[in-house]
Amino acid sequence: MSPTRVPVVDGWFTAEGGEFRLLGTCCRDCGAVYFPREDAFCRAPGCSGTELAEVPLSRRGRVWSYTDGRYRPPAPYPSGPERTWRPYTLIAVELAAERMVVLGQGAPGVALADLAIGMEVEVVPGVLAEEDGRTLTTWHWRPVPEEGPAPDGRPAPGEAS
Repeated sequence: MSPTRVPVVDGWFTAEGGEFRLLGTCCRDCGAVYFPREDAFCRAPGCSGTELAEVPLSRRGRVWSYTDGRYRPPAPYPSGPERTWRPYTLIAVELAAERMVVLGQGAPGVALADLAIGMEVEVVPGVLAEEDGRTLTTWHWRPVPEEGPAPDGRPAPGEAS
């Protein structure tokens, strides 16, 4: 019997329609977008809005900052001293459309040497841990493969000629 897949935090991401997305909320009055979600009231200064709608966030963004985590993270991450633990890459990603920065772990195998400020990354499903017959799911960031030159030798879009 395979483990039951359980989000580490409910309501923060979805894979409906086969596309993995982080979920935020948007104030209907001023358009402010929040992640993690806000379900009670708008936190924007000067806005008293209370109608917030769930919105999927951009799947891609640009590395704003990154580091390696050499400490056991706090709850809700399962990280007690009895657990096997390894350092991980932590990436802050700027989502331009939402005008926000979202923090998350790098996908397995993504090292500091693989990252650079401003590079494009995408959100992908991840596994945080397996415990008590459950697989705790989360999100990870991974670099978007750069497009190489076109078959005719022309530079790829966005590449200098």
